[in-house]
Amino acid sequence: MAAEPLLEVRGVSKSFGGLKALSDVSLSLAPGEILGLIGPNGAGKTTLFNVVAGVYRPDAGEVRFKGVRIDRLKPHERCRLGIARTFQITKPFPGLTVLENAMVGGVFGHHGRSTLAEGRARAEAALARVGLAGRASALASSLTIGERKRLEMARALATDPEVLLLDEVVAGLSPPEVDEMMAAIRALNASGLAILMIEHVMRAVMGVSGRIVVLHYGQKLAEGSPAEVAANEQVVAAYLGGRRARA
Repeated sequence: MAAEPLLEVRGVSKSFGGLKALSDVSLSLAPGEILGLIGPNGAGKTTLFNVVAGVYRPDAGEVRFKGVRIDRLKPHERCRLGIARTFQITKPFPGLTVLENAMVGGVFGHHGRSTLAEGRARAEAALARVGLAGRASALASSLTIGERKRLEMARALATDPEVLLLDEVVAGLSPPEVDEMMAAIRALNASGLAILMIEHVMRAVMGVSGRIVVLHYGQKLAEGSPAEVAANEQVVAAYLGGRRARA
């Protein structure tokens, strides 16, 4: 018997004025799964993330976590339930250390406010998980882009989530850094964390995901294993254009 979904998006639609960003999109994330979310620019991927995380309320449809409807909850309430996210554009507190940045998640995001000692312990553990323990005392302003991506992940991990939403964590990284990030994502997943990730670097998302969902013009175009999605003619056409896809 298949496990009950940990996270569900049911028939979600979202418009901004006359722009239909999402139209009747459904997907599910099982415990311990990595689900990749791909699609051309403007497909609705980040809008869907924002609906799941609580930035936007859907115009129609539902978001459920462990079977309970959460689409009326605020972002911090969803975080304290066990849903954490990273952002495509990293914005650490530059005047704080790496550890202090991670402590923001450890103190304020973990099922309600924690003590500084508890938050520090969670932050230190999160930094170790992403390979930043040796940079804990450095100022966030001194980090490379790859290290900033890892700090973004550590801050989310310090909230002790069950679901981690990763928004383009390998964008802008060198090939060796992409390999390191893929290894980090696999390790997080191996520890039991369920991951929903947006990514444009196909080598990365295809290499770590068990399933892929493809969005196009706000609608779900395809869903399946990486191999099935890569062979889907509609997906190829959406990325390359119909004429080139048939060439």
